[in-house]
Amino acid sequence: MAEPVSPPALRDLGGGRRWGSARTIGALILREMTTSYGRSPGGYLWAVIEPVAAIAVLTGLFALAFQAPRLGTNFPIFYATGVIPFLMFTDLAGKTAAALTFSKALLAYPSVTFADAIIARFALNLATQVMVAAIVLAGILWAFDTRTAPDLGLIVLALAMVAVCALGVGVVNCLLFTLLPVWQRVWSIATRPLFLLSGVLFVFDDVPAPYDDWLWWNPLIHAVGVMRRAFYFNYAGEYVSVAYVVGLGMGLTVTGLLFLRRYHRVLLNR
Repeated sequence: MAEPVSPPALRDLGGGRRWGSARTIGALILREMTTSYGRSPGGYLWAVIEPVAAIAVLTGLFALAFQAPRLGTNFPIFYATGVIPFLMFTDLAGKTAAALTFSKALLAYPSVTFADAIIARFALNLATQVMVAAIVLAGILWAFDTRTAPDLGLIVLALAMVAVCALGVGVVNCLLFTLLPVWQRVWSIATRPLFLLSGVLFVFDDVPAPYDDWLWWNPLIHAVGVMRRAFYFNYAGEYVSVAYVVGLGMGLTVTGLLFLRRYHRVLLNR
């Protein structure tokens, strides 16, 4: 009597599952690129035009009133060191906050998690903002005699501080925007003065007491300070606290993710 034939051994699919999340994030990034930049005329060009336009307007206005900026002799690079961190923060925080809403339909599939949606949106927009910063800063350094000595390490540190802080704010708002829709409107109104309070137009060292103590708690003040220190070697920026910005960003990120992990299904069904 012939022995029964054993069924073929099943292949271990663990390796495929191991990379499933990476493939999902990659697919979400491609979708984000198509929907956010591929459908509008100009696409990525508008991401560059926005900071360039802001720097040009500020340069034109303040050059009429002052002979030189507060630091150095070149207006474009002075305002670029403030505008770039500010716009990077607002873009990253805003895009991350809308991650669940943007990918709500896809989150119905078991293979797509809320973390995948957040990571994909944050990663793509972070890469975009870093590219924009490189283009704008390189363009200014090429076009003008800025008389500055850029420190690449400090530039990277400043952008990293902005990224960590924006991720934390974005993740928490991702929770609050879904839980309390009115919070999105409140947040929009509350953050409108942020451009004037983040050191874009001034140097923090010139702020008198007690207002300097209040402004110190704005994490963008510290990121702008590091960016200015990266270009002006004689600028000390002693008020800067990297630990405060990174700690705040990581704390908000962990808090937001813990609540999203527990309640994201409930929030998506609201």
